[in-house]
Amino acid sequence: MLTRRHFIQTSAALFSTPIASPLLAATRPTEAQKAAWDAQVTPPGFDPATSNPWGLHPRFLPQRVVAKGRLVPGDIHVDAVARYIYHIEEGGTAMRYGVAIARGNLYEPGTYTIRRKVEWPHWTPTQNMIARDPELYANVADGVDPGPENPLGSRALYLFVGARDTYLRIHGTPEPRSIGGRASSGCVRMVMAHINHLYPNVATGSTAFLYSAEDSVTPRS
Repeated sequence: MLTRRHFIQTSAALFSTPIASPLLAATRPTEAQKAAWDAQVTPPGFDPATSNPWGLHPRFLPQRVVAKGRLVPGDIHVDAVARYIYHIEEGGTAMRYGVAIARGNLYEPGTYTIRRKVEWPHWTPTQNMIARDPELYANVADGVDPGPENPLGSRALYLFVGARDTYLRIHGTPEPRSIGGRASSGCVRMVMAHINHLYPNVATGSTAFLYSAEDSVTPRS
């Protein structure tokens, strides 16, 4: 059963304006560099269901669970209460992963479309992020190059409303111990090895539902 109590449709006024950055035109990492980074952030002998060098609670490890048949395969559902992300599969199942969500009122429930996917993306803080926490973000106002220490980590799914980029992402994180908490400035965080596992199965054009902290979400019948 999927409950949508107090579900909120996000409006354009809720999002920050991006900062133009010269890094957007910078040389992107080569396939060899991306492969080397992927190896760096993936545990040896990686098994999604059991590998846990990050010390996560076992419930945040990837699991395949039963899904309600009425859910659309390919869609993503984020449960802000249990800190789970579900990717709905054909045949009545879903892959479930642990996530971290935004701090306080920075989390933005809504219905989004994934219109862009990037391996090892660049990252630039928004103007609102810099204004809200200048000690943390002012020194990286020009952006951060791709790599294992980049705040977007190894993969990013870009959330849009219509044709407008919201600057919200579902992405990897260099801080895997934040999974299960409220840590980001608006985005949904995943362990890098986990989003690498999810990423090839997510198609652009898919819908992502981010439920509010008052909602109860479960894919089970």
